[in-house]
Amino acid sequence: MKLNYSIQGEGLPVILMHGMFGSLSNLGVVGRALTDLYKVISVDLRNHGESPHSLEMDYPTMAEDIIELMDDQCLQEADLLGHSMGGKIAMQIAMNYPDRVNKLIAADIAPVTYKPDRHGGVLEGLQALAKTRPTSRREADELLATYVEENSVRAFLLKNLVREKDGQFGLRLYMDGIIGNYYDTLTLAPTGEPFSGTTLFIKGEDSAYIQDKHRDEVLRLFPKAQLKMIANTGHWLHAEKPETFNKIVHSFLEKP
Repeated sequence: MKLNYSIQGEGLPVILMHGMFGSLSNLGVVGRALTDLYKVISVDLRNHGESPHSLEMDYPTMAEDIIELMDDQCLQEADLLGHSMGGKIAMQIAMNYPDRVNKLIAADIAPVTYKPDRHGGVLEGLQALAKTRPTSRREADELLATYVEENSVRAFLLKNLVREKDGQFGLRLYMDGIIGNYYDTLTLAPTGEPFSGTTLFIKGEDSAYIQDKHRDEVLRLFPKAQLKMIANTGHWLHAEKPETFNKIVHSFLEKP
């Protein structure tokens, strides 16, 4: 699949992959911070942003999407940074195509299978938005608030609104593809051979996505893995503490 993407800067390539319900703009702050030394490629993953839609959506397939992009850009190798679902895709690429990955960064995600209830009412809320097609952003926010209490989460999700020709708002997300895979393939761990390359996991202190019980599996699959924790942050650590997050990423990528 030919993904939508943007390129900033020049230098060694770094590919940024957003999480579930996101788009290429989600990692924009860290992307801009890297453009002084790197060629930063930000992608809309399939069924997100302006990338094509498909009912097929699993980690091996999404890893192949990134490899196709690298081939189109004539990139033999790149650094990978992924948040949440994007981190699992980055891990899948490293485990299936180790010769294409220089360094790997997974932000607040572990190579494990998660229970499919972590997004609370988000799926239901997004389905309601897609069905109702509100006429204003305020109406969309009020509708979503009946499913999602947190203002910051709603603001993030509402970035997917797009005004259509009839004046009503639709979603850039392809919900059929996401929901059709969310409860099975998208909760699974990435699979493949252990990746022996340089790897960094960044954890939000208040987030439960990376736990002590995951340590053995992390080191089995990524024996050179390092862990950095950002204090007083949750799952959206790159947005909550952007300066700290950017500093950690910059330092890791710059080390030989």
